[in-house]
Amino acid sequence: MHNVLDPRDLVPDEAEELQVSGYPVGDLLEEAKRAAAAGDLEHLAAVEIRLGELRPLPDWPYYEPREEHVLYALCDAAPRTGFDAAVLPDRIRGAWLGRAVGNTLGKPIEGLDRTQVEIYLRAAGHWPLRGYLPLLNPLPDGVAHLHPSAPIATEGRFQEVPRDDDIDWTILGMLTLERHGREFTTDQLAALWLDRMPFTQTYTAERATYRNLLAGLTPPATATHRNPYREWIGALIRVDVYGYIHPGDPGPAAALAITDARLSHVGNGMYAAMWAAGLVAAAFAASSAREALECSLAVVPSGSRLAEALHRMLDLHDQGTTHVVALDTIDRELGHYSWVHTINNAAQITAGLLWGEDFLSAVGIAIEGGRDTDSNAATVGSVFGALHGSAAIPESLLISEPVRVRSAVRDFDRITIDELTARTLRLAEKE
Repeated sequence: MHNVLDPRDLVPDEAEELQVSGYPVGDLLEEAKRAAAAGDLEHLAAVEIRLGELRPLPDWPYYEPREEHVLYALCDAAPRTGFDAAVLPDRIRGAWLGRAVGNTLGKPIEGLDRTQVEIYLRAAGHWPLRGYLPLLNPLPDGVAHLHPSAPIATEGRFQEVPRDDDIDWTILGMLTLERHGREFTTDQLAALWLDRMPFTQTYTAERATYRNLLAGLTPPATATHRNPYREWIGALIRVDVYGYIHPGDPGPAAALAITDARLSHVGNGMYAAMWAAGLVAAAFAASSAREALECSLAVVPSGSRLAEALHRMLDLHDQGTTHVVALDTIDRELGHYSWVHTINNAAQITAGLLWGEDFLSAVGIAIEGGRDTDSNAATVGSVFGALHGSAAIPESLLISEPVRVRSAVRDFDRITIDELTARTLRLAEKE
C-alpha cells in the first residue's frame, strides 16, 4: 500500500492527489487504476506523463501559496503571548508525555474508519475511551484487522512506549536543534534523516523523500518528485519540538516548521506543519485549547483548504453542536481525502481539543473519528500536555517509572521522558 518504489501505487495516488487539489484529472484516475490492476507499467508511465501536464482549474476557489516568502511573512506577523517561565519544565514534560501516551492509545486501531473504530471500542468496553485498548481475539464483526503494531501496543503488552514514527520524528527534530541550532538548514536535516532514521521506518511522503535523497535530489525537489503524498499528514507529525522551544511564540515555531516541512511537503502539507508547531507553541501560554487554536490560525494561509477546515470546526463549536456533529461534518465534507491526508486529520485534532474536557476525552474524540488515530491522538496529547502540564495525563497511563520510549532513531532507543524533557528544556532556555 502506497509503495513509493512501485508505479502501480504512485501513479493512481498522484491522480488522486491532483483530483482533490483542483486539477482536471477526468478519466485519468480510473485509467491509472486499471493499468495498475493489470500491471501495465508502460501504460502507467504514459498516464504519469499526462498527469504531469495538467494545470489547475481556472475557477479553483482556494489561494494556496507556495512561495516561501509569503509563508514566512505569516510567521513574522503572528502574535506572541507572555508565559510563566516557572511552569515551563512541567509543561514540556507534559507535552512529551502527552504525545507518547496519546500516540500509544491510538496506535492499535490506526487506519480504521469511524464505524470500525466504534465497533471495536464498544466491544472492548471503551466507549468512551478509558485507557489503553485490549487486544480482542476474535475481532468483533465488522473489524477485519487491526494495525500490525496491535500485538505490542495494546493493554498489558508493553512496559515501554512502543516505537512509532510520530515519536521518532519529534526526537529527530530535537537532535537537529541540538546539532545545528534554530538556524539549521533543510540540507542539514536531510543529512540527519539519512544518518539516523532507517528507510523502512519511514512512510508515504517521508519514504518518497528518502528515495529522492538517495537518488541525488536536493530540496525542494525532494518534496515534489514522484511524491503523491506531499499534502499528507507526515510533516504535521514532525514539528512539535519547534513549539516546545518557543513557548508562547507561534511565529518562530512555524518558521522552523517550514525549514523542516519543505524537505517532503508543499501546500497544505506544509501549512499543517506550520499550524501544528504554532499550536503547540501557543498552548504553553494559552488559557484554553480554544485560545491556542485561534492563535495558531495566524500562521495558516487564510485562503487555503486547511484554513477552511479549521474554521469550520471552530464555527461548529461556537454553534454549540456536539463533537458527534463535528465528526459527521468531517466525514461528509472531507471524506474524499485519503485517511492520511493532512486536512481531514487536522480537523479531527481540532475537534478533540475543542470538545475534550480532559486528556482522555480529548484524545478519545480524536480517535473516535478514525483515520490516522495514533498521529491525531499524539498531537492532541502533546497540545494538552503543553497546556495543562504533566498532571493532566492520568497516572494510570504511565506504565513504568521512569517512562521509557522505544525509538528507531539511532542512539535514542529506550530514552526516558525525563531525559527528553531535560534536553528540550535546555534548547528552550537557549532561545
